Amino acid sequence: MTLLISWGLLAFILSFLLTILVRRLALMVGLVDKPTSQRKIHSRPVAQLGGLAIYLSVSAVVIGILSTGTALTSGEIVSTHYIGVLLGGLILMIGGALDDRFDLPAHATIIAPILAALTAIAFGIEVDKLTNPFGGAIILLPWQSDILVFVWLMLVMYTTKFLDGLDGLATSVTSVGAIMIMLLSLTAVYFQPDVALLSAVAIGAYLGFLFWNVHPASIFLGEGGSTFVGFLLGILAVISGGKVATALLVLGIPLLDVIWVITRRFREGGIGRVFVGDKKHLHHRLLALGWGQTRIVILYVAMAASFGVSALFLQSRQKLVALIVLTLVMLLTALFFVQKERHAKLQP
Repeated sequence: MTLLISWGLLAFILSFLLTILVRRLALMVGLVDKPTSQRKIHSRPVAQLGGLAIYLSVSAVVIGILSTGTALTSGEIVSTHYIGVLLGGLILMIGGALDDRFDLPAHATIIAPILAALTAIAFGIEVDKLTNPFGGAIILLPWQSDILVFVWLMLVMYTTKFLDGLDGLATSVTSVGAIMIMLLSLTAVYFQPDVALLSAVAIGAYLGFLFWNVHPASIFLGEGGSTFVGFLLGILAVISGGKVATALLVLGIPLLDVIWVITRRFREGGIGRVFVGDKKHLHHRLLALGWGQTRIVILYVAMAASFGVSALFLQSRQKLVALIVLTLVMLLTALFFVQKERHAKLQP
């Protein structure tokens, strides 16, 4: 526990201080998000590139731990895995910075997440088996693991990318996810101190940045940061023994929101429409109802924490039931907003 607190605290301090430096750098080189379209909800230019502070903090602390002992390699995770994670994160930082600078089209922005996921897989990030909610385990072949990890990482990265629409929202929810994985990794049933330590480092880095990212934010995650926080959470879910169900419960609301939005966009205009942004995500709709940003973030965090805590006590089959309940809640929410939108259109 001392290791978790000390290294997690170091990650927090580094992230806190680096965010200040990164913000100055972003302003200096003009990497700012200007409220130039209707999709923007902020009223003034805000520095981007904030994810760089999280990435540098995580990288520095992970390298420090690896250099001073075996705390991160005491289990099945080896140094090669961490190299893949850090290289994947670097790819996201480079791709994100280019997008923040040049506002790249959607077909170009997807390249960095794809390369990051493939890099993690190439360096050994894999899932050997999945717990069968109806009993036993599902053993995966290497190629099945590669496909699963790739799809999972892409799904989580794009969930946090789309979630990053309000101050502090993506960072808060991924912090909850990392906390839940850390707590699970410390239980007697799973006990993975290396995963718990990496989770603590991620939590510290997230929270150090979040101090500056809460409403009204003085810096945004940027494209690279919005995908990196999801990438890291997705990696934690994989290396902790495939605790995908836990991450799904934490990310359930935003993940289902992404599926809902993508499905709606596709029905409206095909594949090309999918990549055209709008203000119809759940958090945007709550804003339209008059909710403040802080209130919405608290709601998301409360939902993520509630379902995340349930994962600490539920068995596999019960987690499946919880996922079904979460899906039904989201479907009812979607129907509510669809009916409300139709009613508004019928008004003279």
